[in-house]
Amino acid sequence: MKLLLEIEDEKADFILELLKNFKFVKAKTLSPYKAEVLSNLKQSIEEYNQVKDGKTKLISAKELLDEL
Repeated sequence: MKLLLEIEDEKADFILELLKNFKFVKAKTLSPYKAEVLSNLKQSIEEYNQVKDGKTKLISAKELLDEL
């Protein structure tokens, strides 16, 4: 199982050290860029699921251009 944790900066070193002491846990940090990419991907998937479930309606390209 993989988990993504969001930890306050001042507590991150402590949590990483704690996790490294468990032989069954592999912990690695993400670069700020990778964290942002994952966040954006998660948001995109959530929006896709809303459209798929009919909770959000899409507009056509023509409707978008008409709004401009």
